[in-house]
Amino acid sequence: MKEITASMAGTVLQVLVSEGEEITDGQVVVMLESMKMEIPIESGLNGKIANINIDIGDFVNEDDVLLVLE
Repeated sequence: MKEITASMAGTVLQVLVSEGEEITDGQVVVMLESMKMEIPIESGLNGKIANINIDIGDFVNEDDVLLVLE
């Protein structure tokens, strides 16, 4: 399984994908807020979303797994 991780600590503002959705390399999949800035998290991979490990409002740390791909 491939994983998409947080590039920095922050609060989840938006989850822009859903389970079962096909995504492409470079697609923005999650928006985080850190120090009052919006931080887009890009996939970096092609694949299908198998699991979403976060909810809006969750606080995540750097390298936490946000999404798992099939």
